Amino acid sequence: MNKNILEKIKVETLKANPELNEPHKNLHEKEVRVVLKNCDIINPEDINHYIAKDGYFAINQILTEMSQEDVIKVISDSGLRGRGGGGFPTGRKWDFAYKNENDTKYIICNADEGDPGAFMDRSVLEKDPHSILEGMMIAGYAIGAETGFIYVRAEYPLAAERLQKAIDDALELNILGENIFGTKFNFNIEIRLGAGAFVCGEETALIASIEGNRGMSKNKPPYPAIEGLYGKPTIINNVETLANISQIILKGSKWFRSFGTEKSPGTKVFALAGKIKNTGLIEVPMGITLGEIIHDIGRGVGNKRKFKAVLTGGPSGGCLTEKHLDQEVDFDTLVALGSMMGSGGMIVLDDHDCMVDIAKFYLDFSVDESCGKCTPCREGTIQLYKLLEKITNGEGTLAHLDKLKKLSKAVKKTSLCGLGMTAPNPILSTLEHFYDEYLAHVTHKVCPASSCRGLIEKYIIQDNCVGCTICAKRCPVQCITGERKGLHVIDQDACIQCGECFASCNFDAIITK
Repeated sequence: MNKNILEKIKVETLKANPELNEPHKNLHEKEVRVVLKNCDIINPEDINHYIAKDGYFAINQILTEMSQEDVIKVISDSGLRGRGGGGFPTGRKWDFAYKNENDTKYIICNADEGDPGAFMDRSVLEKDPHSILEGMMIAGYAIGAETGFIYVRAEYPLAAERLQKAIDDALELNILGENIFGTKFNFNIEIRLGAGAFVCGEETALIASIEGNRGMSKNKPPYPAIEGLYGKPTIINNVETLANISQIILKGSKWFRSFGTEKSPGTKVFALAGKIKNTGLIEVPMGITLGEIIHDIGRGVGNKRKFKAVLTGGPSGGCLTEKHLDQEVDFDTLVALGSMMGSGGMIVLDDHDCMVDIAKFYLDFSVDESCGKCTPCREGTIQLYKLLEKITNGEGTLAHLDKLKKLSKAVKKTSLCGLGMTAPNPILSTLEHFYDEYLAHVTHKVCPASSCRGLIEKYIIQDNCVGCTICAKRCPVQCITGERKGLHVIDQDACIQCGECFASCNFDAIITK
């Protein structure tokens, strides 16, 4: 395999498949496709389709024209930051491993996407797997590694299947394996399936899992770039980070910096979910405002409800409100606002969502996913959850609010890894922006959003009820009775306070007391 053969495959494939030249249909004009440029255009199981879209030209270029230092400089100059959540400069991380002399080094693709509402990496893995392989190969050449591992969650069987097909096809064309493109560079990639532990998204826990041990975090330093997998220098990049690499090599660092902000260049893929009209994946330049994402691209909140907040960063992030809609979306701004970029999940909430209950939902997730190694996370998150449970059940006091805040800060400060350090973020941000809701729960024993079951009873207003029967049909325990076009009644003894009737009524006929 050489560049001439790549060119021949490209020409022949484009001739046979002219639709590959068609531009991607963006959800909105403000989108910029870099990571997702091939998704829904190429056949992910046909390596020729990837080559037709300039695939594997970047690895050919660096192997025949560039030194390791050249590659690291291009990535460093681009300003690419890790898209997995931390935002650490990719070029700097590679440079650490390159300068750390060792006979064996490793590249790991972190595809352990576990945030609720996040499905960005899954789409790239399933629709453009070769971009990940090429990014890993370039990283391997840059630091001097010959082996790569893709750590993908077992709940993504199609992604794992297509990745293996991509590896097999690349090996067949000698794009992977020994003496790639006729050079002395060797590189092989293996897939490792994760068992679904959220903590294995953390670098040291992921490494432990690949080594066959229980996924538990370790103290840092030493960092993986110095001492990682099997004690060897290891670079861990997430899926979206690696998907950017080949295009930066082909188009240059200045091209990558032509969109985004000075400190956060490039684009970011977000998964819009929750109470928003346009759900799905979007890719936008860094620096776009929250308002543009939610109201312009997402078309705002549906069902005639009001926007209340957006949760960014998953269980590790926080909530942003209407007053933040003019803020730019980039790594540093979101952290300054008390949230974080995370892997890119955005869950939009409306006025029917209770922020105390939302915080409890995320704490429940963190409690389940804690590896249990350190006491602050293992015990602290459980105690935080119990406090939230008391508050949402109408048993909370002002003292509980004070304790909630103090314990959150303690867990954040003393936990071993990022899971524990960020687990209290949903509590702290909702306390900051929605303290009145907490007060209502503990002082008046009322849930303003009519969401917490232990604090509400629902009634149907006679003047507003049109007898559409939707609430009765949605009720899972059939506690609502009434004739069509007639007044309906809720049996309070049978009601389980699930909120389905309240959420489904379009006539404001259901109130809570």
